[in-house]
Amino acid sequence: MSSITKEDVVNLREKTGAGLIDCKRALADSNGDMEEAISLLRKKGVASAAKKAGRDAGEGIIAQHLNADRSKGILVEVNCETDFVAKNEDFIAFSREVAQDLLGNPEIDLESKRTEQVAKIGENIRISRSESLAPSGNGVVESYVHTGAKVAVLIAISTESVLSEESNSKVLSLAKDLCMHIAATSPVCVSRDDIPSELVEKEKEIALAQAEGKPAQAIEKIVQGKLEKYFSTSCLLEQPFVKDPDHVIRDLLSSLGNEIGAEIGVERFIRFQVGEDS
Repeated sequence: MSSITKEDVVNLREKTGAGLIDCKRALADSNGDMEEAISLLRKKGVASAAKKAGRDAGEGIIAQHLNADRSKGILVEVNCETDFVAKNEDFIAFSREVAQDLLGNPEIDLESKRTEQVAKIGENIRISRSESLAPSGNGVVESYVHTGAKVAVLIAISTESVLSEESNSKVLSLAKDLCMHIAATSPVCVSRDDIPSELVEKEKEIALAQAEGKPAQAIEKIVQGKLEKYFSTSCLLEQPFVKDPDHVIRDLLSSLGNEIGAEIGVERFIRFQVGEDS
């Protein structure tokens, strides 16, 4: 039997992320063969991952990835069991790799990669959801991940034509600001035309109930006023900009469009928050 040194055990742990006792046992079982020990730990990891799969994974982060020309992007929620692991560099790197893999191939099978990470981290890991975004024509995609990666936003900005590098840079700068704004304000949709009719009807019912007992001629104005207030808080284009509340988002898009000589607009956005979809 080969002599197993402390350095061998430490080296195996660095390669696999497994515990010291497991590494020492694997080296003993493999007669000191490093590659065989790695294989044994991976096999054990698969068994461990199966046991951990039933455990709740309620913590986690939102990862994002944009392709090189910013014509497409993706958000992915990856969950784990504890906030401690959610802050682990290996877990964060794994989550980012998952986002990159899924953007490149939405049908990719990530189970073996997930299983290896479960064995390495020691907690159940769940890739719970993902959503990609791309402008339907000319335009760009930008993203923002809030500190701690519990909230992230992806936005698609449409442009009527291909922009110069300078103009494109200005659009991306505004897009980043809009992502941060969306992270803070949680709008329901881009414009009032996008709000589902059932939500509008619900707001009308609430407004009518609140206006009960008022003079008939005043009820219509009260209801319309409350609906306008709802639109101004729920529709991105009508929200006051968090960095400059004197201007609504629609004004910012119009102003930049005039500056660069091209009409721009928000085509769509996605906002993910850890745990909201569970």
